Amino acid sequence: MSGYQTILFDVADRLAVVTFNRPEKRNAIDQTMVHELHDVLDGFVADGDVAACIFTGAGDHAFIGGADIAQLRDRTADDALKRINAGLFDKIEGLPFPTIAAVRGYCLGGGCELAMSCDLRVASEGAKFGQPEVALGIIPGAGGTQRLPRLVGLGRAKEIILTGRIFDAAEAERIGLVNRVVPDDEVLDAARELARQILNNGALAVRLAKLNLNNTARTGQDSGLLLEHISQAVLFESEEKRRRMTAFLERRKKK
Repeated sequence: MSGYQTILFDVADRLAVVTFNRPEKRNAIDQTMVHELHDVLDGFVADGDVAACIFTGAGDHAFIGGADIAQLRDRTADDALKRINAGLFDKIEGLPFPTIAAVRGYCLGGGCELAMSCDLRVASEGAKFGQPEVALGIIPGAGGTQRLPRLVGLGRAKEIILTGRIFDAAEAERIGLVNRVVPDDEVLDAARELARQILNNGALAVRLAKLNLNNTARTGQDSGLLLEHISQAVLFESEEKRRRMTAFLERRKKK
């Protein structure tokens, strides 16, 4: 598997499975996880042994419950412009092999943004999705305002992001956010079967097909991402962001 602090990974028969391993924090993305994911993904590309990758979360309660709010609260405009999470998700989207998010439990905020950066998404019946960032005084600033409209349409994306509501897997499948929904205990098996179907095809053909599909989807995105990053930088410096995130952390301590 691995000696990393926040992730586990395994590679067999050209298929990698990367597991977010902070179950006590609902697998929340922190700075360490970002660095470790960059490292392991760079290794996959450099070695050339991986032809497909599945991302999943440790435990039954979360794929990724969001970014680590304790760290996010203290990030500044400079941090937003460094594109800490956005750079990772761009890397996942641009990997030379297909990626599949196998989602159980909560898939919120940065977790939903990471899942959207994958090529395909398989969800458990009990999975929960959402982009609740506006409740914390920020926006889905790691690609969420760009990728969600491409998947579900602009109108639905506005409703999801502006309300910040959480919705179930059945709705996620109906609106096109996920490709398929399976029983909770079959998510990883379903993702593996989907990966095997891909691996049965020509490796170069799959790689170039993904390259072309991504190129079509990203037309005009660069300017959108620039505005998103600037908007997030402004929000990271706002007093309301700090107040709302502090209130969130204090509520969690009382539970």
